Amino acid sequence: MNTRPDQLRAGAEAASAGLPALMLSAERLAAALVPGAHGQRRAGTGEDFWQYRPATAGDTARSIDWRRSARSDGQFVRDREAQVAQSASLWVSAAAGMDYAGAPSRPAKRDRADLLALALGMALLAGGERVALAGQLPRPGRMQAERIAEALVSRPALPGDEDAPPAEALRPGQRVVLFDDFLGDPQPVLDYLAHAAGLGIGGALMQVLDPDEEGFPWEGAVLFRSGSGALRHDTRDAAGLRDAYLARLAERRALLSRAALASGWHFGTHDTGQPPAQALLWLWSVLEG
Repeated sequence: MNTRPDQLRAGAEAASAGLPALMLSAERLAAALVPGAHGQRRAGTGEDFWQYRPATAGDTARSIDWRRSARSDGQFVRDREAQVAQSASLWVSAAAGMDYAGAPSRPAKRDRADLLALALGMALLAGGERVALAGQLPRPGRMQAERIAEALVSRPALPGDEDAPPAEALRPGQRVVLFDDFLGDPQPVLDYLAHAAGLGIGGALMQVLDPDEEGFPWEGAVLFRSGSGALRHDTRDAAGLRDAYLARLAERRALLSRAALASGWHFGTHDTGQPPAQALLWLWSVLEG
């Protein structure tokens, strides 16, 4: 069945309705960071000082640092650190459960994850990096931020409860950031980390949860169901499940933290009741560190 032009246009307009607000929010959030160029710790044409070295036959008189040379019997060249654009890949889960928001005053987990991913992407782009969503071609520049934003707001939510980053899209030299609630089967994420480590790829996992998922405030009779509705649990004493739930959440976080550490990655958490700048600053610090 062919889609009529008016249906296609209506779908495109609905998908892009949140684009201006997402772009504006991400720009404001990214402005909190002061991105810089990234060095390679080798001599090159960058601006940052790296080391002094003795002058050789191929060095010109202009390359000699005469002030440093005056303090010794030899001539020295002031090497600068080579600076090149790095590549970053961002992935945001589209699993059904990411659309959960525990209160009208809070954003859905997916909306917060989209905001963090785009703001981080903007900051990295401003620092001269090439950035893309997982599986897409990393590119530099302002237009790439708009491409990322359009892809985030237009992608449909998955009908199921599971989503996993595409391991086949990993490339050596990348840095990767994954945004998810990580409440589903952890094995795909563990396999992804192992594959990334084998390629020498580092990055960060950011677990995004609603405050209700952090504290389990429910009491009395409650029907719990997964985002897709495929999993259900009916209880008359929700409070009686709290300790077991919190213990399992702690176990899951410990598992992901150990796996990230073993792979040279970082694991962080964020709940949607907190300012997004906290999570963004953490991501920036671990990527820059």
